[in-house]
Amino acid sequence: MKSILVIGAGKIGSTIVDMLNDTGDYTVTVADGSAEALEAAARNGIKTVQLDFSDAVALQNALKGHYAVLSAAPYHLTGHVAKAARLTGVNYFDLTEDVATTRMVKELSEGAETAFIPQCGLAPGFISIVAHDIARRFDKLDTVRLRVGALPQYPSNALSYNLTWSTDGVINEYIERCEAVVDGVLREVPAMEELEEFSLDGTRYEAFNTSGGLGTLCETLQGKVRNLNYKTIRYPGHCALMRVLLNDLQLRNRREVLKDILENAVPATMQDMVIVFVTVTGEREGRYVQETYARSIYGQKVAGVQRTAIQVTTAAGICAMLDLLVEGKLPSKGFVRQEEIDLDTFLANRFGRVYAGERLDEAGEPAVKNIRLDAVA
Repeated sequence: MKSILVIGAGKIGSTIVDMLNDTGDYTVTVADGSAEALEAAARNGIKTVQLDFSDAVALQNALKGHYAVLSAAPYHLTGHVAKAARLTGVNYFDLTEDVATTRMVKELSEGAETAFIPQCGLAPGFISIVAHDIARRFDKLDTVRLRVGALPQYPSNALSYNLTWSTDGVINEYIERCEAVVDGVLREVPAMEELEEFSLDGTRYEAFNTSGGLGTLCETLQGKVRNLNYKTIRYPGHCALMRVLLNDLQLRNRREVLKDILENAVPATMQDMVIVFVTVTGEREGRYVQETYARSIYGQKVAGVQRTAIQVTTAAGICAMLDLLVEGKLPSKGFVRQEEIDLDTFLANRFGRVYAGERLDEAGEPAVKNIRLDAVA
């Protein structure tokens, strides 16, 4: 069995640990700085290590002897894990949406004898696999639009939002600049801008620029596509209120204050859903066509524990990538982009099936429900 170290025992990290441990194919150890979080994760033979992620020596010692390290640490600590993985010769995976961190991981991967596979979650991650799969079926690309939202099923506050994953991650993607291809040129555009509204199955949504969701897709498709962009989906009105907090009250410059406000005023929920919506337009066999991939995904139980949709989708992404590396279906060394993975191969994986709709909830209904999948001339 492969020995795996998971960094972070929070909402996502603990889901990763349970998914891997439940297979019986991996020996799993989880590291965290919180004794309380580790105690909650320590079940069914899972080993734990209390660790200060900023302690480079302790981190390297913790990685030694493992086949791979999977980082579910906050974005600002992910770089420490990547450096330790390079120094110890351990395969590396992360979930980061932070653009600067991914650039650093790419630099660290140069000349490495192990694999460096960042951005293995939902967005970045699965969304890039879908977009690239559709895009490669076009003779000439025009526009690629990626939209993803982790939303409460029953919004009941002014923000129409509940906390379902990392508060630090949400704040970061709302503040940092975003990559996009505009009229064939790779550019940076501001977050929380270019607001749009659309409807799916009779429900109104809004979408706006957020950072990091495209992963390396801009670099991959630059020179091949006229327009490429990523936006986060929310319920209408959310963007305007967040702009008040970030801009009018200047909390973009006081992230810890904003985090404290959100975590004490916006409740968490287990009743969430994830929307994946990708639209590609371009030429195929001399015709101007559009192809759309859209799904909504709901929470389910993992190892007997109910998990949210964002926990399940994010954890499934990184676990699937680990499986694919072990099976020899990914490059064994150097920097690996998400869009290098074939969509059918990903969906056929036991973890990737979360996105394919093959798991059922307690009522026997599909845990993943199709919204729409079509090609329109």
